[in-house]
Amino acid sequence: MRRALHAEWTKLRTTPGTGLLLLTVVAATVGIGVLASAVTDCRAGGCTVDLAKVSLTGVQLGQAVVAVLAVQVIGAEYSTGMIHLSLTAVPRRLTVLAAKALVLTAVVTTAAAAGVAGSLLAADRLLPLAVTDAAVLRAAAGSVLYLVLVGLLALGVTTAVRNPGAAAGLVLGLLYLFPLIGLATTDPDFRRHLDQIGPMAAGLAVQATTGLDSVAVSPWRGLAVLGAWAAAALLAGGLLIRLRDA
Repeated sequence: MRRALHAEWTKLRTTPGTGLLLLTVVAATVGIGVLASAVTDCRAGGCTVDLAKVSLTGVQLGQAVVAVLAVQVIGAEYSTGMIHLSLTAVPRRLTVLAAKALVLTAVVTTAAAAGVAGSLLAADRLLPLAVTDAAVLRAAAGSVLYLVLVGLLALGVTTAVRNPGAAAGLVLGLLYLFPLIGLATTDPDFRRHLDQIGPMAAGLAVQATTGLDSVAVSPWRGLAVLGAWAAAALLAGGLLIRLRDA
């Protein structure tokens, strides 16, 4: 495993665009979060919105960049044929996938933590938000985990379908399709059900710090739903990478 981890880290850090994508994750998360915080007016009559969730709005854009990065981790090897060399050097295919998952988790955690921290620091100046409150810290930590799980979901999907373009489209469809359908439906029960099973809507429930009795799914349970999607994708990817020819 040590050799596989070193190889995957070397490939990731030397791949053109990796550094830019990680910086974009941070910039997108902080930028949209700052913009959302700046346009939220809490001066008159108090705030009626969840300030922690507002400050972390940028995660909804940052996740798209994380998905693209995760697709690149293995999709680039399939598109160039380098996957043959990777599996020749490390014949245990699940070890290769596990190493990619661990390296991806490490870099996404770093970028996500920086983006979330930057968003909260900005919100601390723009909003009456108690950033040291337990619920806010839970929302922040959950947002980091959310981005990591999105990356693992994308890695699993790409391993299964192999084609980077198709994988990116499928992952982004999974993330954004459920909320779009929810906006189009007029049935509140159906919309609530979509929020309970959709990877994005359920996962982002971890950001909620107010009105928890009215949300479709509780914060940690919602994140667990996203975790189940990611686990299923990795399981499918792991099974297919073992059974199919490279």
